[in-house]
Amino acid sequence: MDGYTPSLEKVIQAFSRFPGIGAKSAEKLAFYILKSDSTYVENLCDALLSLKNNTKFCETCFNITETSKCQICLDPQRNQRIICVVEHFKDAISIEKTHEFKGLYHILMGHLSPIDGVGPDDIKIPELIKRIKSSDIEEVILATNPNIEGDATALYIANLLKPFSIKVTRIARGLPIGGDLEYADPVTLSSSLAKRELL
Repeated sequence: MDGYTPSLEKVIQAFSRFPGIGAKSAEKLAFYILKSDSTYVENLCDALLSLKNNTKFCETCFNITETSKCQICLDPQRNQRIICVVEHFKDAISIEKTHEFKGLYHILMGHLSPIDGVGPDDIKIPELIKRIKSSDIEEVILATNPNIEGDATALYIANLLKPFSIKVTRIARGLPIGGDLEYADPVTLSSSLAKRELL
């Protein structure tokens, strides 16, 4: 890049790999880092390394955590008989922001997509079934994204759960078709949870 030192060019290229960050934004962030004092930059580096090194997945629900089990699974105040199934941990975070759901989660770590070669064993569906078999679950809320892949995943799981004597619901269509949970506002998410449908 013209006029850039090798170090500055390296930082700009690193920032440009971030989702939603173009060349101009990457340059702006790099210049901000360059102008910042060393303590701030060191703290930023420490925070990023801590995030990467200390974050793991909950052994029960696959949410992000820094211990073997996440805070939601460890919370005795949560309703242990309701599991909300979502595709990604960001979806669980979005639902938590509504302050409406008081049960547990199960993070699938993706959705079914035969075109991409993603089958039931490639996401956390077997773990969900095992969890239901070993727990006293009354309801499973399928909160996969309201798009083709999310609907197919929800239908597949609903069929798997038919032999179990539990209530299986799907979040209501308060969310836009083709949208992602992480971008939904808390009011819309709260309405979708409250108006979930029986499958």
